[in-house]
Amino acid sequence: QVYLVESGGGLVQAGTSLRLSCAASLETFSHYNLGWFRRAPGKEREFVAASYWVEGTTDYADSVKGRFSISRDNDKKMVYLEMSSLKPEDTAVYYCAAGAYGTSERDYNYWGQGTQVTVSA
Repeated sequence: QVYLVESGGGLVQAGTSLRLSCAASLETFSHYNLGWFRRAPGKEREFVAASYWVEGTTDYADSVKGRFSISRDNDKKMVYLEMSSLKPEDTAVYYCAAGAYGTSERDYNYWGQGTQVTVSA
């Protein structure tokens, strides 16, 4: 059974940093593209960051570029999202996902349950 479990969310002040972690049970974890998405209150879920295994590249939404960093540890089957200079508008439930190449929800087959990040002004 495939699972993805996020952790590391919480309540933080604007301007601070937070690291989210996601543990996966995928057999061939190193051959999956991994993504982070988020859903803010009253909004659609949106792409945040992706790590592509073939090219070894990363991709970011414009709103987080320069502040967030995605990384992966294939040996531990973990994916991380380092978030810095957090803003109140980063408040959302953050989800990790695994699947094919892309920045759309449709590109990802497996999803975690999400972890809440709340940034106070």
